[in-house]
Amino acid sequence: MAKLKYALLAGAAAVSCLMLGMASAGANDSVLKGAQDPNEWAVYGKDYANTRFSPLKSINTGNVSHLTLAYSFSLGSLRSNEATPLVIGDTMYVSTSWGPKYVYAIDAATGARKWTYEPEIPDDVLQYACCDVNNRGVAYADGKIFVGRLDGKLVALDAQSGKELWKADVIDYTQGAVITSPPLVVKDKVITGFGGGEYGVRGSLQAYDVNTGKQVWKTYTVPLKDEPNGDSWKGDSAEHGGGAAWLVGSYDPKTNTVFWGTSNPGPWNTAVRSTGNGDFGKLTNLYTASTLALDADSGKIKWWVQGTPADAWDFDGVNELVLADLKMDGETVPAMMKADRNGFFFVTNRETGKILSAEKFVPTTWAEKWDVATGRAVEDPDKRAGPGHPAKGACPNLIGGKNWQPMSYNPETGLVYIPSNNLCMDWSVSEPKYKRGVMYLGGEFPPVLPPGGYLGELMAWDPVKHEKKWGIKEDLPFNGGTLTTAGNLVFAGNLHGDFQAIDATDGKVLWQKNLGSGVGAGPITYSVGGKQYVAVVVGRTVSLAAFVGDVGTKMLNATPEGGAVFVFSVD
Repeated sequence: MAKLKYALLAGAAAVSCLMLGMASAGANDSVLKGAQDPNEWAVYGKDYANTRFSPLKSINTGNVSHLTLAYSFSLGSLRSNEATPLVIGDTMYVSTSWGPKYVYAIDAATGARKWTYEPEIPDDVLQYACCDVNNRGVAYADGKIFVGRLDGKLVALDAQSGKELWKADVIDYTQGAVITSPPLVVKDKVITGFGGGEYGVRGSLQAYDVNTGKQVWKTYTVPLKDEPNGDSWKGDSAEHGGGAAWLVGSYDPKTNTVFWGTSNPGPWNTAVRSTGNGDFGKLTNLYTASTLALDADSGKIKWWVQGTPADAWDFDGVNELVLADLKMDGETVPAMMKADRNGFFFVTNRETGKILSAEKFVPTTWAEKWDVATGRAVEDPDKRAGPGHPAKGACPNLIGGKNWQPMSYNPETGLVYIPSNNLCMDWSVSEPKYKRGVMYLGGEFPPVLPPGGYLGELMAWDPVKHEKKWGIKEDLPFNGGTLTTAGNLVFAGNLHGDFQAIDATDGKVLWQKNLGSGVGAGPITYSVGGKQYVAVVVGRTVSLAAFVGDVGTKMLNATPEGGAVFVFSVD
């Protein structure tokens, strides 16, 4: 935790957003150009700020009820298809699950295939992928497509032909370290992390040269005992301490800062790496379950915010960081927003690391509150499990108040649209032994049904007033990411395969279409030839269901496995 004490900014007022990266200092020009082009979707989160907001409004609340299928494209791969497609010019780039098994370039207006990349992925990757054989998309810059793979490789492809240009070895996947999310391109560097917190990897972020694939820098997210903050770990436990940066990063060109979240510490039994109870003192297990701010040129950590010190609930801190300038107490604040798995919505000054607010956005019992003055949660000791001390009814469940499915921020409504979960758990610990390539946990975590009679909710959250404006409750958790537009719309899918267009102001469902398999991916929108399209990838999760017992069975029974991209328009 950054060693500063902060007071909460109160008296929140209106919200405004300054489009980040308008000055190209520090940015990759091709990425910046694509992010600023309303017709394209050139970055996983639409822009460096991960807002997932599009200024397109040809499709709006007045005509979205006339949305019809323009085309669909089969991905040729079932199970956990979670990619956000990119659209550069008139070409869509979309990856599949299983490696990815394929990366396709297709005509964004017709679905006609232009090229296919089919890498050779080892047959044994599934056993080393904690939470499925997913791939969440690719990155683009300088005429190249960058792909992270389950076998620990990062490759660059020619965007015109699909030809492989270079391949870098990021991590040995057989230790339980896989790449499931797209990298971030900043200047002449491609930055990536990898997963593996459940396998006892030691997390890191690594940057590679855009043109050659040569490693430029590497920053470990878990310090060893002889390194700065290494004393936040018990003994030599940091060697298998997790802290993997497996989701996506954000970037602020003004300060040349990359922001990235880190996963849970390993193992789950806190007695191995900390005190085994709430009196953990300095044994907080840095920099796990945290947000890191790093210098983009060197990878040096500037500051950090640890959302869950000495994490005892598998509350990964990996969720995406959404950057916006918010109007708070009459001042414009350069903010960073995070709907953390631990159930708290954090608003932080992205230039200083000062935490401005941390408020519950879902039912949360493990802590009474998160104290911005001390930089720690005020925990309920009965909800922290340790040796001889099981915990009952800890909320949220380990899938989090929000999981990887992306939220979006609309500067016109001032609201964040969050695909949230509502599930609890019991927790007890056991003594784990590290074995390379095998899960390193030391915890039992049966799910517990929460109060309220619902397991998920798409909610509109005011990050300044710290309140929910509206919500759509779901009977299952782990529903799809969101897109929001200047047409005053929110698009999102759920595990039943229902893809919806929703009024961004009041939450009214204006259009709905069932797509045959559960949706986890975040939708996109783009324009080709003056016509706006909305696209989403479908293909429900599989492995994650095993973590949530009977609820998981219902998740699997909701729809069959699938794998396709559906594209809609208004004629």
